[in-house]
Amino acid sequence: MTVTLKGFISVPQERLDSIRNALPEHIRLTRAEPGCMSFVVTESDTTPGRFDVAEEFTDKAAFDAHQARVKASDWGKISAGIERSYEILGI
Repeated sequence: MTVTLKGFISVPQERLDSIRNALPEHIRLTRAEPGCMSFVVTESDTTPGRFDVAEEFTDKAAFDAHQARVKASDWGKISAGIERSYEILGI
């Protein structure tokens, strides 16, 4: 069963530059992960600091591996403590 995550992160103004700078590499690494079917992060045109997130992985194992990689990554450090609002289906 595929696992999908949809939602957003709310980035404080003072952290926007670091998030914008780190995001392309985070996207590249995630899309290269085994089991990643889709990974899209889009900065909102209407809500400052909001980045919409949509992910799809082939199964729970691939999703769990992604979560573990992210926690140990530069992105995990740079985005630590940022408010996240996600809905995860398929777990």
